[in-house]
Amino acid sequence: MTFKAIVVQKSGESAVSAAIQSLNEDQLPIGNVTVAVEFTTVNYKDGLCMQPGSGLVRTYPHVPGIDFAGTVQASDDARYRPGDKVVLTGWRVGETHWGGFSQLARVNADWLVPLPDGLTTRQAMGIGTAGIAAILAILALEDHGLKPDNGEVLVTGSAGGVGSIATAILSNLEYKVAAVTGRPQAADYLKSLGATRIIAREEIDTVSKKPLERETWAGCVDTVGGEMLARVIGQLKYGASVAAVGLAGGAALPTSVIPFLLRGVNLLGIDSVMQPFEQRLAAWRRIATDLPMEKLNAMIHPARLADVAALAAEILKGRIKGRIVVDVNS
Repeated sequence: MTFKAIVVQKSGESAVSAAIQSLNEDQLPIGNVTVAVEFTTVNYKDGLCMQPGSGLVRTYPHVPGIDFAGTVQASDDARYRPGDKVVLTGWRVGETHWGGFSQLARVNADWLVPLPDGLTTRQAMGIGTAGIAAILAILALEDHGLKPDNGEVLVTGSAGGVGSIATAILSNLEYKVAAVTGRPQAADYLKSLGATRIIAREEIDTVSKKPLERETWAGCVDTVGGEMLARVIGQLKYGASVAAVGLAGGAALPTSVIPFLLRGVNLLGIDSVMQPFEQRLAAWRRIATDLPMEKLNAMIHPARLADVAALAAEILKGRIKGRIVVDVNS
């Protein structure tokens, strides 16, 4: 059986190329479940996997794509049978193991989750890794005491995938959401997701000379990191928390311990890659109930496998709004 996939090749020490190729099923990596992929997405990490120097991909040729949804074609694991609908996010699939930019994937059964009731495979990839990261961040904030009546919740990088879904969920849960964006043209889009206030990125993307500023935010879902995260930490209310999801603005954190010592704030690290099955399943169930499907559908931009390379370059430049959903069979 042949199928189409995006294959990344490396030439020399610093050059990679990506192209759609026809592959044979016997070229798939080792795994005990084979999935006919229906939909995948384009994430920031996918952009990194399709350029040199990221360190995420170790072996070439490689098929990227860190998440996918589809139908089980064959299974050597009793938990899954042909015809079952499944979702995969995380486990370094698309990085160290061939991923979802393909019409066929073979993976370990432990990495899969049954498609939650009420979701289509297209909607599942509208959610994808970004949505799971967003709901895990919100769950962590709630576990540390966040409630709607505590005050405004800040979402940074709000027009991106994680930010869009976090904004929609928080709004649906009756939180007041302040959305940070560097794209003024995204204001109407963010308000349609439920944001009650739009904050220009330049107002908050530089470190303050003061370790503590006015107590402003009851919590924060941060997708940016770097100087913006440092600034947010100094603006959190007493005992509030920020859930750190991404590092689009840099991995360094130029802050001090003063906000942690004098205001008792919390920095919560969110990992969506290695989450155990039960927590992963709980996150999918929660997002299926807390994310309004009409808002999810408004975020989705359809794409074809042939569009992925260009979109991967655009997402690294911060130019993608909402969620890209790729029909690998179109």
